[in-house]
Amino acid sequence: MHELFYAAVMAFIIAIISGPMIIPLLRRLKFGQSIREEGPQRHYAKAGTPTMGGIIILTSLIIPAIYFAGRSLEVWLALFITFGHGLLGFIDDFIKVVLKRSLGLKARQKLFGQIIMALALCYIAINYMDRGTDLWIPLLGVNVDFGPLYYILIFLVLVGTTNAVNLTDGLDGLAAGTTTVAALAYAVICMNFMKPDLAIFCVALAGSTLGFLRYNAHPAKVFMGDTGSLALGGALAAVSVMTKTELLLVIVGGVFVIEALSVIIQVISFKSTGKRVFLMSPIHHHFELAGWSENKVVTVFWLAGAVFSAIALVILAVSHSGGM
Repeated sequence: MHELFYAAVMAFIIAIISGPMIIPLLRRLKFGQSIREEGPQRHYAKAGTPTMGGIIILTSLIIPAIYFAGRSLEVWLALFITFGHGLLGFIDDFIKVVLKRSLGLKARQKLFGQIIMALALCYIAINYMDRGTDLWIPLLGVNVDFGPLYYILIFLVLVGTTNAVNLTDGLDGLAAGTTTVAALAYAVICMNFMKPDLAIFCVALAGSTLGFLRYNAHPAKVFMGDTGSLALGGALAAVSVMTKTELLLVIVGGVFVIEALSVIIQVISFKSTGKRVFLMSPIHHHFELAGWSENKVVTVFWLAGAVFSAIALVILAVSHSGGM
């Protein structure tokens, strides 16, 4: 238990210390965020705020994770998936911000990178961690074997989670705060399944995102960019795979799921009827345009994330771990 506390504190301190070094560098390199023209007008003031701040999160995550749990193949695999997605996000940010190509990486390029990481995650987890190809069904306490189709399932988990976190990263501190809560919930889940090294990874992730909030909370001094949001999504997805809790991730990450669904619903509605369900999607912008302050939206969504995580932990307790 001491290692969990020390890893979280170390990650938090590194994030706090590295922020004043990395943020001015991003500003000097002119890695400034552009703002959507159709977005809320109050966001125009954020134009030029340094992005790619996910570097702060990744830097503060890797040191305590390796120092306290570097002996674990599971942690190294989680770091590989996290940093792999962080690299995809960094390239995407670089193309959009530095090369001034607004679309960034092409969809097929991102998908290719994520396919490679999904294959690596599945192959290593199945062949070197005895993960198997089964999916645990919470509450029912049963396992369903997907066989070769499990590779497709994990690809969908990775793509879905990374994109959902990416969509959530639209307000100061929103994605970082909700990820902090989700990572802490997964630390508890990992301990329940006797995976203390992965729990260390999770608390280090929570410490790094909490430290990042020092600079990302409203008014943000830096944005995480795709560098951070894709990495965070990859981290949560990887841990869910190695704990056989892919379905539980849907509940832990309930805020991310709602954000993604709001975009899907908006697109389907507009294309089929010409009408919008929300004032703007993702849904956090709907509440902004409805008159909520940015701080109110973020606070409510953080609380919602905490409620979802609590529900997931209750489901875990009820399920016990007999179905694993």
